[in-house]
Amino acid sequence: MRYRVEQLAASCDVSVDTVRFYQSRGLLPQPEREGRVAWYDEEHADRIRRIHELQTKGLTLAAIGRVLDGEVDADDADLAAAVSVARGDDDQAATLTLDELATASGVPASLIQAVEREGIAVGWRVDGEVRYSIADVEVVRTALRLLEFGLPVGELLSLARDADAALRTLAVRAVDLFDAHVREPIRDTVGDPGGARTAEAFEALLPAVTALIANHFRRVVLEEAERRLEP
Repeated sequence: MRYRVEQLAASCDVSVDTVRFYQSRGLLPQPEREGRVAWYDEEHADRIRRIHELQTKGLTLAAIGRVLDGEVDADDADLAAAVSVARGDDDQAATLTLDELATASGVPASLIQAVEREGIAVGWRVDGEVRYSIADVEVVRTALRLLEFGLPVGELLSLARDADAALRTLAVRAVDLFDAHVREPIRDTVGDPGGARTAEAFEALLPAVTALIANHFRRVVLEEAERRLEP
């Protein structure tokens, strides 16, 4: 069956603007054209229904695009949704521009850009543009307080680079452990259509792992500080 855009929108219970927005994001294939008339078919209708299904699971449009393009296995759709939701709070709160972040934090935009050029991400990429959240304002203010106490900016950037490299290595190992001992066994032993049980495990383990690492780092820093006070 072939549809004009208005018919396709009505069939899928969406607006014409939504259909065109999905097209602009690359989520729908281009329609067949006969002169000035664009024709859609059941493939387009099925894709729109699938987009809605994945949106109800919490996936961002970027993640939905990866699922639809086969970059994410269909069995991992729920896990992809859990990851999207975990990042979603930050993405949705990231509404400030660089200039707005600079004004709110009192830190020059040029200094924030210098930090980011060193590979230390401050903001989040939202719809192709970097945006910042209120939480980022506090992070930048904290960094400014460190500078006000006399810590050299170069040394702080070096410390941040080392921390980033170490944490990325740790993150890779953590995700490897999750894949090997949680995700794959669930798939192999009980099956996991859509990755629902895997997503449930991820949602339980993510806060536990991050809290464990944060608490341990704080304890180690305090131990080292105490050791330096010893005669």
